[in-house]
Amino acid sequence: MPDPHCVFCRILAGELPAEVLWSDDRVVAILDINPIHYGHALIIPRHHAADLLALREEDLHAIMRGTQIVAGALVRGLGVDGFNVFSNNGRIAGQSVFHFHMHITPRYAGDDIRFVLQLKTYQHGGMAEYARRIRAQLPLPS
Repeated sequence: MPDPHCVFCRILAGELPAEVLWSDDRVVAILDINPIHYGHALIIPRHHAADLLALREEDLHAIMRGTQIVAGALVRGLGVDGFNVFSNNGRIAGQSVFHFHMHITPRYAGDDIRFVLQLKTYQHGGMAEYARRIRAQLPLPS
């Protein structure tokens, strides 16, 4: 069900303007109103889902297909040197609109955009312990 307070649901309903790049029966691609670089696109499922974990499985494939199609158009249409694809899930991860979406950000040589990471090293046995905890929550393969 659409969320009447969700900006993306309102865009999808035609209540708010957006620059639509591409759409199909499951997803819509629009330009981000506050881009990292001009051409920064968002791939949005038509069905409201707050984050990746709430996303319907059938929408996941459609989002990735749309991401590939629009990324190719960015490369060909804007002559970008590369692009980043990402999704923020949860406020702590930088999510500001709680309707799942993928970002496609054009990248150019020398654009000086960096993701500042503080990489960690597992202590003795730590990697195996994290793997055990995660695997315990995974479904059995079919």
